[in-house]
Amino acid sequence: MNRRRVVITGIGAITPLGNSVSHTWENALAGKSGVGPITSFDASEFSCKIAAHVKDFDPESVVDDKKDLRRYDRFSLLGLAAAKEAWQSAGLNDATYPADRMGVVLGVGIGGLPVLEANHASLIADGPKRVSPFLIPAMITNLAPGHIAIKYNLQGVNFTITSACASATHAIGEAARMVALGVQDLVVSGGTESSITPLGIAGFARMRALSTRNEEPQKASRPFDRDRDGFVMGEGAGILILEALDNALARGAQILAEVVGYGFSCDAFHITAPPEGGDGACQSMLTAIKDAGVSTEEIDYINAHGTSTPANDKIETLAIKKVIGEQHCKEKLLVSSTKSMTGHLLGAAGGIEAVFCVGAVRSDVVPPTINLDNPDDGCDLDYVPNTARQAQVKYAMSNSFGFGGTNATIIIKKFGQE
Repeated sequence: MNRRRVVITGIGAITPLGNSVSHTWENALAGKSGVGPITSFDASEFSCKIAAHVKDFDPESVVDDKKDLRRYDRFSLLGLAAAKEAWQSAGLNDATYPADRMGVVLGVGIGGLPVLEANHASLIADGPKRVSPFLIPAMITNLAPGHIAIKYNLQGVNFTITSACASATHAIGEAARMVALGVQDLVVSGGTESSITPLGIAGFARMRALSTRNEEPQKASRPFDRDRDGFVMGEGAGILILEALDNALARGAQILAEVVGYGFSCDAFHITAPPEGGDGACQSMLTAIKDAGVSTEEIDYINAHGTSTPANDKIETLAIKKVIGEQHCKEKLLVSSTKSMTGHLLGAAGGIEAVFCVGAVRSDVVPPTINLDNPDDGCDLDYVPNTARQAQVKYAMSNSFGFGGTNATIIIKKFGQE
């Protein structure tokens, strides 16, 4: 069966760097940090007191009636906000395609932790009658795509992929494959997450996964730097509109970029740690490169998983060198971790990082890795330290690796360059 070419016709973002794609991209290129003190709860007794919040978000801006807000957890509201921007930027309406030919596939890692915690507190304090009847539909992960589908009358595919920090990249890859195979004509995809809560922070802190650079929050997320001490939790959403090329051209859509490769693998090794040789990461990247039909030397830019944790950064670097080759890595390849600015958006990370890849191929500018002052031993790639860089980017790769050993990679191509 011939595969249809899959293009991106709309993008939306709400992140710690800004409440739109343009603001997020502008601040990323300026090397700004979205990290600051935790404001969603009193973190004075926590070892980690910092996070990357979305700022100045008005939930009422994405619902028809503010009375309906009790039906939503924050992750769904953020997803709706990013989907609204993507839908509008793609010039869509709910009759662009037959309703059953349009759908939503989103990545969500944790889901409604805020509403779960609030209702658990009500249960303990006042008994079961104080638990909201909206608890379950607000917290479950598939309600983010469910709300988007209801908003835009998308009657086709609708589900959530939950694969930890690889969720959104898996979602984009699977959505692109549905469009390529003709299963759907349009899929809204990406990821959304909001888990900066007492339980979320405490859980990751107890794993010693979070940075405790509380006095210098904007310097806390420092991928590949020898002084890194863990990741910083972020929140937000990144959404793409995926369509078949012929259909997009026929309706006169602006084409932003093309999704050409998708790869995945499982380490089958450990619940949180990658194998020392990075074999799973290698397999994911190689599968995406094969799917794209390109050579390893054609990859210009990699938006790395780059979490700012000791194990990930070194092993991802090793895997990239194995896959791409030492020579190309030295001569041309650019790598950056935008998590240095946004923090780690968990299940939504791959969504916003795909948006950054679209920005790179469209503008031929690579966003930086900030706070990279002293590269650690074994972290010896060109990570575009601290300052964005002008460079020709035809093919951009995005890596996402998650707990359970799950790995996902997508490749995005500049449109119009064969």
